[in-house]
Amino acid sequence: MSDDDPSLIGAILEDLKANGRDWTKPGFRALAVYRFGVWRMSLEPRAARMAFGPLYWSAFRFVRNFYGIEIPYSAKLGRRVVVEHQGGIVVHGNAEIGDDTIIRQGVTIGNKNLDEPMDAPRIGARVNIGAGAKILGKLEIGDDAAVGANSVVVKDVPAGATVVGIPAKEIP
Repeated sequence: MSDDDPSLIGAILEDLKANGRDWTKPGFRALAVYRFGVWRMSLEPRAARMAFGPLYWSAFRFVRNFYGIEIPYSAKLGRRVVVEHQGGIVVHGNAEIGDDTIIRQGVTIGNKNLDEPMDAPRIGARVNIGAGAKILGKLEIGDDAAVGANSVVVKDVPAGATVVGIPAKEIP
């Protein structure tokens, strides 16, 4: 497998390596189901997608209900994302998350305004998201940023910055 292998198996193997080669981790399993859902949507004709629909939706619901990790196939996740711990993780279907990002338990990445339900965050590469953080609305978090535990992010975060608090503010 090359470093640029875009296949379903290649992406899952890359995620497995990023998650410590432990296939029993709930975070890895959630990512595998997400990757399967993305692969399913790439199939043509539509009948081929539909054939895998029941399997995907069953696996998605299992991961959501048993592990508490909800990552719909419509979100855009980069490579080697790590879901560090299970429980209370919700990712908006329009969210974008960059390569090598770490997401911990209790994180919500979603919209903040019911009037704009499709607005979702764009998170850069190598972002470290602390436990319990809430990232809400149409905003951008730059590459190499860190979001502190239990922070509520409602505005853009520059690349390399660390933000903490409610609402989250940059610290030196």
